[in-house]
Amino acid sequence: MRVIAGSFRSRTLNAPPGLETRPTSDRLRETLFNVLAPRIEGARFLDLYAGSGAVGIEALSRGAARAEFVEKEPGALKVLRANLAKLGIAGNVQVDAGSVASALKRLSKAKGLFDLIFLDPPYDAADEYESTLRSLQTLLAPGGLAIAEHRRKVKLGDRYGSLERTRLLEQGDAALSFYAASLSASETV
Repeated sequence: MRVIAGSFRSRTLNAPPGLETRPTSDRLRETLFNVLAPRIEGARFLDLYAGSGAVGIEALSRGAARAEFVEKEPGALKVLRANLAKLGIAGNVQVDAGSVASALKRLSKAKGLFDLIFLDPPYDAADEYESTLRSLQTLLAPGGLAIAEHRRKVKLGDRYGSLERTRLLEQGDAALSFYAASLSASETV
């Protein structure tokens, strides 16, 4: 695994051992960030089910102002922290070592808003998609996007509360669903 572009371009990242964590492939990350390119500079980025942190690190490398990572699995958390340390990333990040549900409760109380929220729960935890996407509507800044990585065969809903899917990209066995608070022309991808 490597950082695709930006200030950390070509730097390698470690992945957690075992099959518990499934890192987003370099190719899919490149596709994601090609779509997000006009939105990334100065963005506040939330990486849920962060694993190695590759997606949030890519956002920082490409100019995001801040990234928050949420991961509860101890092996993945250790690798995430090691990747951040290896790249010297410290000041504009926060790592939340707990469940996504508890992090979202804390963030909603803190009234923190994010421009971009990425979620990639374990593919076998299908119920996580719905509960997490429903919780994100209060955390998205105006014009923000929530992006869910999922199996191509698994069809996520077109709507979760006030979040509505604006785009679906499929690549290999994976897919990316993009959600916004509304479908106005300024918020579509």
